[in-house]
Amino acid sequence: MILADKIILMRKQQGWSQEQLAEQLGVSRQSVSKWESGTSIPDLDKILKLSDIFGVPTDYLLKDDIEQLPKTATADTATSYDFDDSVLVTVEDANTYMSLCEKLAKFIALGVTLCILCPVPLILLGGLSDISSTFPLTEDAAGGIGVAILLLIVAIGVAILIVCGMQTNRWEFLEKKDITLEYGIKGIVEKKKEQYAKTHIFSIACGVVLCIIGVIPIMIGAAFTASDLEMVYFVAMLLIFIACGVFLMVRSGVINGCYQKLLEEGEYTESEKKAKRRLETVSTVYWCSIISVYLLWSFATMEWHRTWIIWPVAGVFYAVVEAIAKSVVMKK
Repeated sequence: MILADKIILMRKQQGWSQEQLAEQLGVSRQSVSKWESGTSIPDLDKILKLSDIFGVPTDYLLKDDIEQLPKTATADTATSYDFDDSVLVTVEDANTYMSLCEKLAKFIALGVTLCILCPVPLILLGGLSDISSTFPLTEDAAGGIGVAILLLIVAIGVAILIVCGMQTNRWEFLEKKDITLEYGIKGIVEKKKEQYAKTHIFSIACGVVLCIIGVIPIMIGAAFTASDLEMVYFVAMLLIFIACGVFLMVRSGVINGCYQKLLEEGEYTESEKKAKRRLETVSTVYWCSIISVYLLWSFATMEWHRTWIIWPVAGVFYAVVEAIAKSVVMKK
């Protein structure tokens, strides 16, 4: 194990950020970052300081062939070498994970998209049977067929997400635990992320634009007093535009997210991971409650063409709930 990896492991074992270690050594965060990436090495006086701070012999730091505590070390010093909390990610692991994310991204996006599109057949059938006198199905028949199609689409979407989730289960530790990248991986991941940056920005921008454009037909219909049948079509168009936008954003987000997880950036920094571990219960309770409200309201009223509004409202409100919960966790 080289010096760069040892510094990363010991720093994470202590729960310190690069900034915190830099302060104790009297250097800049960039210096620590260069040491950990292997682009430079600390000079002798910094080696001595690292030895004092982590309570390890200088031989351990300087000799690559020494990877574990000497047997003569004290119990207190041994604690510094207990790296169970940090998972080592090898080059093979990183490449396998990135390839898997790039492969599954479109399927995950498709699963989410189907869950958004599922009310469209019900809205169209229900609207046509209620408004159009020439439609061959009665309102009850149209509603029954519409619900059946809705459940079928949801089942397909959920099945896709479950299969994708099963394939990524073994990589959940990237979101929950501190990780240590094998030497050289960081540069590879940073390069791939940089190459994908333009595609990611373009996909997010297009997705947002599509979601905004989807509202335009409804606004025009309201402004020019469109017929009820036309408004039904406009609502269906809204969901289709949103679904297309979400597909682009989710697909791009999965790929970019895998780079962030490996680099421990954005939502996957050490501090964010700790906060998320504490917020898992809040998230589970919140979304289970939303699903229960949605299903109860929808089946009680059979107004599926209206109850879909729960999801965008719940999504926006969740950001507020998460922010409040996170602030409470951080204070603790």
